Amino acid sequence: MNTILTASKRQKGRQSSLTQLRQNGAIPGVVYGFQMESTAITLDARTFAKILAAHGTKSVFQLDVDGKRINAVLSEVQRCALKGNIKHVDFKSINMSQELEVEIPVTVIGDAIGVADGGFLLQPNREVRIKVKPTEIPETIEIDVTNIAIGTSLYVGDIRQQFSFEILQEDDFTLVTITPPSAENVQEDDTVDDTPEVIEATGQNTSEPEA
Repeated sequence: MNTILTASKRQKGRQSSLTQLRQNGAIPGVVYGFQMESTAITLDARTFAKILAAHGTKSVFQLDVDGKRINAVLSEVQRCALKGNIKHVDFKSINMSQELEVEIPVTVIGDAIGVADGGFLLQPNREVRIKVKPTEIPETIEIDVTNIAIGTSLYVGDIRQQFSFEILQEDDFTLVTITPPSAENVQEDDTVDDTPEVIEATGQNTSEPEA
């Protein structure tokens, strides 16, 4: 089910107008794409933040723009570099019967045997780009790393057949790798103190008795 967002059309204005909108609790945005011209809109900032936190940025949104329903996905979210609050949003209108390309996060599940053996799990790429129908966009892609040993990696080619949608990266695109422990850590773990323990006798007289 699509997430419904209420929006209103706005006149494209100066930067001062956008600043005033934000001060009044609104977010300026734009929607463009399938069967529509670029349209400037405004959203309630608090409502949008709650929906974004609950459903993420990969959802299909149903924009209600002054009574007109538009199926769209988020194309860009601009945030303030200092405060992190949302400054502007771009929506792309889509055809629900056609596949689209989206970036999806990769989630690691399982306890890798390489980590149990002292290795370190690295995830050089945390997202993959997929081609999928709008109604079938997953929140995340889960990959099982249980059998990944030290010195080995998991690639897109290893998981491609597990999913019904198309992953657009090449087969050698690295998702997870297990590196061996560093030489310093190994040396610290293997260091043994060979210094003999000195035990002092207390409360006893060890000298020879007088003749």
